[in-house]
Amino acid sequence: MYNKIYTFLRLSVRILKLAWPDSGGSRDSSKNQVAELALKVKAASILLIIMFIQWFRTIKIDYFNMIHKGLRPLVFCGPSGSGKSTLIKQLFDEFPDTFKFSVSHTTRMPRPSEEDGVHYHFTNKERMQEQIENGEFIETAIFSGNLYGTSKRAVEDVQSLGKICVLDIDVQGVKQIKRIDLNPFYIFIKPPSIMELEQRLKDRNTETEESLKRRLLVAKSELEYGETPGNFDIVIENDNLEEAYQILRNFVMSNYNPHCHTGESNVSRFFWY
Repeated sequence: MYNKIYTFLRLSVRILKLAWPDSGGSRDSSKNQVAELALKVKAASILLIIMFIQWFRTIKIDYFNMIHKGLRPLVFCGPSGSGKSTLIKQLFDEFPDTFKFSVSHTTRMPRPSEEDGVHYHFTNKERMQEQIENGEFIETAIFSGNLYGTSKRAVEDVQSLGKICVLDIDVQGVKQIKRIDLNPFYIFIKPPSIMELEQRLKDRNTETEESLKRRLLVAKSELEYGETPGNFDIVIENDNLEEAYQILRNFVMSNYNPHCHTGESNVSRFFWY
């Protein structure tokens, strides 16, 4: 990256030398030479601006690639009721300084206890739609008429802290992320059976008969995609929470290189790939 900056500066000096007349020659104050000099300086300035824009884009891409090559995100996916959120919470509890959720955007109104930039980035549909069209999001979805999504900036913010970015998204989001170069690890959490999933959802006492049917219908589609070989790096069946977490933990340990801190009894809080 620094070599590219140095090269750009050298080329800039060369262009300015070519545009500026040789100081060793005679100075003719005629209008023709002044006009010619002005054209050369203008052309050189335009060329420098174009070069600067190109170099800046290249350096920005290199910088982002350098960051996310060292800290590959973790993408979690699984039907509601699979125990996915519980497993993620256990991972965060054991390694509180290692993992961090990206802050998603949404067009819904904030609830009384929610803070902008902490729970969500609250925005409006027009603004978010414009950002989506500009390619600023890695995945988006619509729930209850509201837009939700994860921006590239949200992932970069987590990575800039030296932490592993965790995304909890649905199958449609996974498919969108697979079309870009984020290069995360994909983890799918599934229940032991549809019958068990239905019972878990009923035990929550939060679903109506209609909403339960919708969730189960969506779950069947998600399970079909999740169990297809090649779609995820690992598929974890959450029949027993303790055993499922051990499988998740082993996967994390085998794909990141842990370093223990002096005086800590737990495994290191930091992972570097």
